[in-house]
Amino acid sequence: MTKKKTFKRFLVTSALPYANGPIHIGHLAGAYLPADIYVRYRRLKGDDVKFICGSDEHGVPITIRARQEGISPQELVDRYHSLNKKTFEDIGISFDIYHRTSDPLHHKTAQEFFLRLYEQGILEERETEQYYDPEAKMFLADRYIVGTCPKCGYEKAYGDQCEKCGTALSPDELINPKSAITGSTPIKKKSKHWFFPLNKYEDWLRKWILEEHAKDWKPNVVGQCRSWLDQGLKPRAVTRDLDWGVPVPLPDAKGKVLYVWFEAPIGYISATKALAQQEGFDWRDYWQDQETAIIHFIGKDNIVFHCIIFPAMLKAHGDFSPPENVPANEFMNLEGDKISTSRNWAIWVHEYLQDFPNEQDLLRYVLTRNMPELKDSEFTWRDFQTKVNTELVGNLGNFIHRALTLIHRYFNSEVPYNPRDFVYDWISESKKSVEESIETFRFRDALWTVMELAQKGNQLLSEEEPWRVIKNEPEKAGQTLSDAIQIVAALNILMQPFLPFTAEKLKQILNINSLSWDILSQKPLIPKGHKANKPKQLFRKITDEEVERQIKKLKGDMQTQEQKQQGQQPESKPLIDYEDFSKLDLRVAKVISAEKHPNADRLLVLKISLGTEERTIVAGIAQHYSPEELVGKNIVVVANLKPRKLRGIESQGMLLAAHDSGKVILLTTDKDASPGAPVS
Repeated sequence: MTKKKTFKRFLVTSALPYANGPIHIGHLAGAYLPADIYVRYRRLKGDDVKFICGSDEHGVPITIRARQEGISPQELVDRYHSLNKKTFEDIGISFDIYHRTSDPLHHKTAQEFFLRLYEQGILEERETEQYYDPEAKMFLADRYIVGTCPKCGYEKAYGDQCEKCGTALSPDELINPKSAITGSTPIKKKSKHWFFPLNKYEDWLRKWILEEHAKDWKPNVVGQCRSWLDQGLKPRAVTRDLDWGVPVPLPDAKGKVLYVWFEAPIGYISATKALAQQEGFDWRDYWQDQETAIIHFIGKDNIVFHCIIFPAMLKAHGDFSPPENVPANEFMNLEGDKISTSRNWAIWVHEYLQDFPNEQDLLRYVLTRNMPELKDSEFTWRDFQTKVNTELVGNLGNFIHRALTLIHRYFNSEVPYNPRDFVYDWISESKKSVEESIETFRFRDALWTVMELAQKGNQLLSEEEPWRVIKNEPEKAGQTLSDAIQIVAALNILMQPFLPFTAEKLKQILNINSLSWDILSQKPLIPKGHKANKPKQLFRKITDEEVERQIKKLKGDMQTQEQKQQGQQPESKPLIDYEDFSKLDLRVAKVISAEKHPNADRLLVLKISLGTEERTIVAGIAQHYSPEELVGKNIVVVANLKPRKLRGIESQGMLLAAHDSGKVILLTTDKDASPGAPVS
């Protein structure tokens, strides 16, 4: 039997999300929630662990989205970096740092990595022919070339894929290719680039993955790696002609940047360096020491980059350790269909947080129960309702509330006795099972073990009926409730990696100071005579009305997006007379100051100038704009709207904004209009 490896420290990363859109539940279930569960568990055990992530802010998708919105790539990534960073914080993903690849430290780190490979003679220099737009005077990435799909005849297919039939394409296959920028016909032009010889590391990769990690990596990961290796690896370009990205640090490489597939994973290293600067540790301990376990949490679409390409890059560099594990998840589908950001068929996490305030753990629970660990899984709102109502409310919440309520009623919340031995056995078995499951990345099994312990607690109360025997056998009732409280204390610790917000609430009710994995081995967990606080409900049921509202919203958002893609307008409202419109007093307003609402996370409080007066407006745009972004902007407001209080602050007007694919975009003036100027 192979001896289990032990490590001095852990470096855990989650895939860097593209900063060109918000986070949806598929992202969360794939790469961020499993990593957070693992990290929270390691912290509870007292392990040395760093949790690394950040925004991937380069690449063609960024430039395309920015061009579509008429803003700079930097403005786009600034917006989504802020939104996604806050979304992760609000749902409880406990990164030690959320960095960004547009940061100068990342540019420097990526350039140094490139130069190390270049100076060692590893990179191969080649001249290739690429499409060039003579009108725009720039080389065109595949996504900047559109034409007719040779498979289905769709006239707006991209140079890398047809969005209609899904066929992977190359620009040469398109019929009548055109530049997506100017509409002109592109020409072929030669350009020099540098290639990473991935094929030279094929033998090492084959031994490292298929021999050394064949048994401890997930079978879906090993299987995909084997498929890539069996097809044979080829050199890959590490540079491209683009004006947005990390500049290639060579004198003869003007107008070229590092290819995003090459520099983005180096973002894990630069983020670790940034965290090291903040906390005062040596970043090399986490990347260049074999006593550190590096673990990458990703979705299956990133397996080739994290298991083949990035490890080969690290091997070529020479100073870095390869990952110990890459526990990639499969995809999560939604209501019988694949999640699609282009069709707006998604549940955006920041919108869930608005619709279900302070109920982060409901989503965390259901996503973990349905986590696509070895095969694709599915999320439906009906299943969400069922799991919350029957499992969280009916089992876990019910047991905890029963136990705490009964001991409060009959013993003034004071633990009268130490537990019986079988309770220690139950807790010990649960602890061991959760440890084994989490450490082998089986988070669904680990969570179900927690729920099984709660079920045992419910059975104990039902069988011994302390409420019935309290009058004639108070000692027996007290023993049952003392046992139950020990189980509640164990659940408080065991649930923490999965349901951290609930665990914190329960900790306050139990009146304990801290959560630590070591407490699970104590006898007792909570001593005789300990006094808890008054119990409160931890969960509430999801109503049919809430489910119907979410399904209707989901289908409505998708229909609106499909209409836009087909050149149709969303359904119009009834016609009105000019007299109705003329009642609105629309004016230009300059934002003087902006700050977060003290009583509502999604609200901002703006101080605006209308020229002759200043007003306060409360707006629900905190998920889309930071206060700093708003100061100095000229916006459009309804100046004659009756004032109303929003969470205790009076709002004296309403700003105008467009709602587009889950985004809120403020209406601003084209030129520097004077505050107070009428809009008509």
